[in-house]
Amino acid sequence: MVDYYGLPREGEKSWPGRAAASILPSTEKGNAVEGALLADLSSDMGSDFDSRRFVPFVVVHEFEALLFSDCSAFARSIGQPALESKFREIRDGFQTPEEINDSPITAPSKRVEQLVPGYDKILAGTFAVLEIGMLKIRAACPHFSSWLEKLESLAG
Repeated sequence: MVDYYGLPREGEKSWPGRAAASILPSTEKGNAVEGALLADLSSDMGSDFDSRRFVPFVVVHEFEALLFSDCSAFARSIGQPALESKFREIRDGFQTPEEINDSPITAPSKRVEQLVPGYDKILAGTFAVLEIGMLKIRAACPHFSSWLEKLESLAG
C-alpha cells in the first residue's frame, strides 16, 4: 500500500506507470500504476514472478482520504467532534473519499492539518480507522475495497 500522491513520476526513481497515470481521471490512476508495477516486476523477474504473491495497492491520493468515509466517526476519533461539519464539507466535494484532491495544498492530510494543528497522522489515523470501521471505509472507497477483495480471495 503506497500513496499515489508522493510517487515520483520522472527521473531515475520514477514509478512504473506514474507519468502516464497523471493525465487519467482520479478513479483510474491507482489501477494504472498497479498494473504498470505488476508488468514491470513480471518483466524483470520472468517466470519467477508470481502475481498472486504481490498485490499492490496505490491509494489514489493519500491514506487520510479513506478517513473521510465517515466524517462523524473521524471527528470523534481525534477528539474534535465539532469538526464533523468541516470534514463533511470537504467530503461532499467529491464523489468518493478516494478522489479528495492531491495538490500540495489540498491533499487530504493538508486539509486535516489546516483544521487540526499538530495532527499526528500515524496515531490519529489509526484511531480513526478503528472508529470508522472497515465496512464503512469499504462502502465509501471502491478502489480500496477492490484491493481487499483480491487479498481475501487469496485466503479462501
